[in-house]
Amino acid sequence: MQPEMEFAMTFQTLAIISVVALLGPLLAIPRRWSLPVMFGQLLAGILVGQTGLRLVDPTDPTLTFLADVGFALMMFVAGSHVPMRDGQLRSALGTGVARAGLVLVPAVILGVGIAALFGTLHAPLYVVLIASSSAVLVLPIVQSLRLRGTPLLQLTAQVAVADIAAIIALPLAIDPPNAARTALGALIVSAAALSLYLVLSWLERNGSRIAVHHLSEQRKFALELRLQLATLFAMAALAVYRNVSIMLAGFSFGLAVAAVGEPRRLARQLFALADGFLGPLFFVWLGASLNLLDLVDHPQMILLGLLLGGGALLAHIVTRLLGQELPLGVLSAAQLGVPVAAVTIGTRSDLLLPGEGAAVILGALITVVASALAGGRAAKKQARAAETTPAAP
Repeated sequence: MQPEMEFAMTFQTLAIISVVALLGPLLAIPRRWSLPVMFGQLLAGILVGQTGLRLVDPTDPTLTFLADVGFALMMFVAGSHVPMRDGQLRSALGTGVARAGLVLVPAVILGVGIAALFGTLHAPLYVVLIASSSAVLVLPIVQSLRLRGTPLLQLTAQVAVADIAAIIALPLAIDPPNAARTALGALIVSAAALSLYLVLSWLERNGSRIAVHHLSEQRKFALELRLQLATLFAMAALAVYRNVSIMLAGFSFGLAVAAVGEPRRLARQLFALADGFLGPLFFVWLGASLNLLDLVDHPQMILLGLLLGGGALLAHIVTRLLGQELPLGVLSAAQLGVPVAAVTIGTRSDLLLPGEGAAVILGALITVVASALAGGRAAKKQARAAETTPAAP
């Protein structure tokens, strides 16, 4: 048995996290690998956490809180990057909804079958996991590889719809006895996000937002950043109070901001905060929280993880029936936020079987690797098409 970790949250801990998180960009540098930055950061967390060297204590309350802040901020940034004001995206929404709905059919079959195979009562959870997509993973991959075109807009719509649906459905699936209370909480948080959109639209129309922007830029007050963070934290507080995942709070607020329009200066500030510090901290913390040794103690959970990951890939490539290219179907299967929230909720409420949390994350990692490879293939196909397309006269 390994000794209990005795490390508290200190500058030493932050230094360790900041240094090992550099593994993310280092692994992402070779373009032929097409690995997302967060994959290396997760791996770094595994190396210094419960599975590896145990240099970071993921149970430290301060570190856990900072990780939650990072998660909320990342979900907000992901939502704000959805091109809500793009008319082409709105026209692609119907196709995206149809594909997300189609994925649900094999997800139900596979989720129920996997639960029956392992004799668990978690079929609803497995269905949500298999059907989910992750905007926080897919959108950065699409942007970093400069993928574009109508198929990518349809993919964005599909991922956004699936992500929102899974965020709302997850608490209901993992804890059915509290489904009514959780559904009410999700409705309240969604209504708050809609109200914020209406307020932001009004401020945009009457010129208040522009006035604040100019004042902030001239006086170096960073007012927009302060106001956005204050609103995000208020939304997260509402979500926690209503027993709803902060995923919904962050992502729905991000969508509201995207629908109104996010100033470039604010986007750069949020990018620096999220991708420079709190995002890497979250992924390292997540990796450190995983005890993959549980899979050794419960080897049947390795099979569960493989089936969940493989099932997600299989369910999403069914969209080939609706005309989606195979690499984009695989890319849409990328999942992260929903599995993380499932493990967090399940662990805190003691709802998961021993080793089941590690199996859920193993399945998610399978989709991350597969989606990275699929994104690289889609980028190569786009580059070849560009080379063969004759230049306009």
